[in-house]
Amino acid sequence: MTDWTTHVFDAATLAQNVTPEQAAQSGRSLLEYIRQGGFLGYVLIALSVAAVTLVILSLIKVRKDAWAPLDVVQALTKYLREHDVEGAKAYCADPNNECFVTRVIGNALARCGRSAFGFLELRSALEESGQIEADRQYRVNDGLQLIAALGPMLGLLGTVIGLIGAFSSLADLEGAARSKALAGFMSLALVNTAEGLAVAIPCTAFYFLFKRRIDRLATEVGGIVEGIAIPLEQRQGGEKPAPKPAPRPMARPAPAAPGPVPVEPSRGVPTP
Repeated sequence: MTDWTTHVFDAATLAQNVTPEQAAQSGRSLLEYIRQGGFLGYVLIALSVAAVTLVILSLIKVRKDAWAPLDVVQALTKYLREHDVEGAKAYCADPNNECFVTRVIGNALARCGRSAFGFLELRSALEESGQIEADRQYRVNDGLQLIAALGPMLGLLGTVIGLIGAFSSLADLEGAARSKALAGFMSLALVNTAEGLAVAIPCTAFYFLFKRRIDRLATEVGGIVEGIAIPLEQRQGGEKPAPKPAPRPMARPAPAAPGPVPVEPSRGVPTP
């Protein structure tokens, strides 16, 4: 048996520390099943802890009250109705007020302040800033998708390692030792498969749940942001100077109408 299969064999034989009689009397604990999975089992447990952390974070963050708190919406609406752009910028820059709405409006106002076009590009600035913030939320959710993809692959790797060890034990061992090793490797293979699926299935469900929620909130909060920015758009529309009429080109003097060509009086021809 090769060196790497020896290590796998050691992991597989951990499952044999509990006799069937003991298992029937007391049942196997969760830790014993984790031990049966070997090294990959611990990796999958670490992934499950990371997945639970991301789910809790998303449950806290992906909410309308977290994206657009009512007091923040009211405060920004008041600032912009009074055309206090600097006050709105300061309010958005305050870490105590940080949320989806303040980041979107704060970045849009800062961009308009730097632009030569001013608030004429407010709407495009809001759309771009909102897309950036929505992408941030999607990136957090993408972590669940990554874990959902890695779980079955690691479980499959454990399954393959277990099967390789099982066939190696059939070739290298005999008698009771072969049966014991074969059972241990098969247990390693199946436990890793089960752990991988146990990680992937909930992560996939939560990924699509939060994705739909982010889509819905992005649309809903986008409408709130547009409503907050209406006073600035109206102000810009009212202050926009009316376009001056283009100067008319000076008319060229019309050419004089041709008059009758003067005819010189004919000189009389002297008669002979």
